[in-house]
Amino acid sequence: MSNRTFITQFLLLAFADTRELQLLHFWLFLGIYLAALLGNGLIITAIACDHHLHTPMYFFLLNLSLLDLGSISTTVPKSMTNSLWGTRDVSYTGCAAQAFLFVFFISAEYSLLTVMAYDRYVAICNPLHYRTLLGSRACVHTAAAAWGSGFLYAFMHTANTFLLPLCQGNALDQFFCEIPQILKLSCSETYLREVGLIVFSAFVVFGCFVFIVLSYVQIFRAVLRIPFQQGRHKAFSTCLPHLAMVSLFLITVMFAYLKLPSVSSPSLDLVAAVLYSVVPPAVNPLIYSMRNQELKDAVWKLVTGCFCEARSCPLYSA
Repeated sequence: MSNRTFITQFLLLAFADTRELQLLHFWLFLGIYLAALLGNGLIITAIACDHHLHTPMYFFLLNLSLLDLGSISTTVPKSMTNSLWGTRDVSYTGCAAQAFLFVFFISAEYSLLTVMAYDRYVAICNPLHYRTLLGSRACVHTAAAAWGSGFLYAFMHTANTFLLPLCQGNALDQFFCEIPQILKLSCSETYLREVGLIVFSAFVVFGCFVFIVLSYVQIFRAVLRIPFQQGRHKAFSTCLPHLAMVSLFLITVMFAYLKLPSVSSPSLDLVAAVLYSVVPPAVNPLIYSMRNQELKDAVWKLVTGCFCEARSCPLYSA
């Protein structure tokens, strides 16, 4: 295939060749996907329904859960379908849409995590100006900026990638349409402009990382100055879940994209992709609710309320 116009579909990497392992992959991904849907769905519903959670921190968490649902829904259902039916193909337009949506959700999530670091910084280091700096209008604008930057970033990368002529076949060494894998199929003399865009993006990502690190340096300095242990514990309880999500996101992405070429292989690339694209959306709800009593109470109230309403018992009204 000398040019991309001859390609009508791509072939994704299969997790296994035997039927038994294909079904095992299907049920494993189905369990992870349902866990992500349940966890993020409960967080979104609890925050939307409980007026006590209508604060900037939970508003950003609601947006983060929406992005997690979007990212895992972009990759996992197609992979499950291929394993269930024993196929590997994805159409050219479907591949472009999948690549665009995945980059959109992932980049918007990283931008939102940066905004959430600023939210924690203001809440702990400048609590008297919290409502002024992060009012309802400011929260909507910053969240919209995170979504908008993700859209712009995804549009540039996807358009630039799929305009390249592809000369190396149509088989991707990944279970979804990942842009670096598509670039491997391009002609060697044409992919340099996309590499330049990736280098520019790396500087932006590094800038956000530095901002998050500096924010938490100031946060920890402020928390350690709190004289009461209960106050320090409450401050850490609101910061550690976000820090854990940032760490999980960055560690898995760096493992996927910054590993040495000498240790790269299709199986290792597959594991790395699962770690950064499938695991965080399923684990994030657990991380954030583990040390957040307000959120746990809201979720419990939601679950028991729905259960009692279905069973017509008086517990919810009590």
